Amino acid sequence: MIDTLTIKTTKAGHSRLAETDYTDLPFGKVFTDHMFVADYEDGEWKNFEILPYGPISMSPAISALHYGQAIFEGLKAYKQADGSVSVFRADKNFARFNKSAVRMAMATIPEEVFMQGIAALIDIDKAWVPAEENYSLYIRPVMFATDPVLGVRPSSTYKFVILTNPSAPYYSKPLKVKVETHYTRSAEGGVGAAKTAGNYSRAMLPTAEAQAEGFDQLIWTDAKEHKYLEESGAANLMFVIGGKIVTPEVRETILDGVTRDTVIQLAKSMGIEVEERRVLIQEVLDNIENGTLTEAFAVGTAATVTQISEITYEGKKYTLTDPATRTVSISIAKKLNDIRYGVTADEFGWNWTI
Repeated sequence: MIDTLTIKTTKAGHSRLAETDYTDLPFGKVFTDHMFVADYEDGEWKNFEILPYGPISMSPAISALHYGQAIFEGLKAYKQADGSVSVFRADKNFARFNKSAVRMAMATIPEEVFMQGIAALIDIDKAWVPAEENYSLYIRPVMFATDPVLGVRPSSTYKFVILTNPSAPYYSKPLKVKVETHYTRSAEGGVGAAKTAGNYSRAMLPTAEAQAEGFDQLIWTDAKEHKYLEESGAANLMFVIGGKIVTPEVRETILDGVTRDTVIQLAKSMGIEVEERRVLIQEVLDNIENGTLTEAFAVGTAATVTQISEITYEGKKYTLTDPATRTVSISIAKKLNDIRYGVTADEFGWNWTI
């Protein structure tokens, strides 16, 4: 990539890397030494800077706080087998970021700002990228409205920030999930396909209630009838039924997951049939009971490929096959990891070496 931005860099006076315990990395709590910031003002992006990680001064009247104009992305960088660092499928995250921006009536961001911001930040904090198996450097681009005006209208100014944090595996065990039939994550005509802050805040209460009942996560259903499966928590859903992968099709209520797309492409390259369509709750339950459904798993940037061991619907628990015996998802997860960590050749061109 040709550098076209002038990025002002202010290095941190002291690195916290030596004080960081990589055996204890709760997700999203340990940040690297620096962050990338940029401003949208007068119809253009400007003020590109790498700064020491820390608080940002802002007015309490900014419209993001009052009217919810805030979007983000999540992607990862991996230490390669040869010691280099690669970012996985950043182009897909960039495209989805702007799709979210358009839906939320926000300014879109040029590719060079998104990509060169990531590259500059990782270059200065490259030592933070973990080398441990199944570890990564999580990258969080976020944009929020900054007009200090209490008026319901799209903001004319925005701040774009990129944060990074070293991350351990998000889930350490298979999930016990509950099918949610009262609360709704998203509805037709809404913002379910955008990665916007409000989608996650509206999920917090029902998720907390499910966790209080002993579940790890929820499976969301459609808002209209609550009979079609959509997502699992903040991840996409996949099932193996009769040897085929069946996954809910991308709709305006379902996020177009990058890991979802990756798993589908890998599966097809391995000769595994994939069906993308609407999936009925009853179909899944019936196929668990008759033994046709052999695997269920969640896929996402944080979750990667996480097995689901139990599904509870209307108080009845359905126990799935032993996760250790699931040949389809395990083989896909291995191929995915081998590509991301540079163990095997990247035939798809997904790795972007920094």
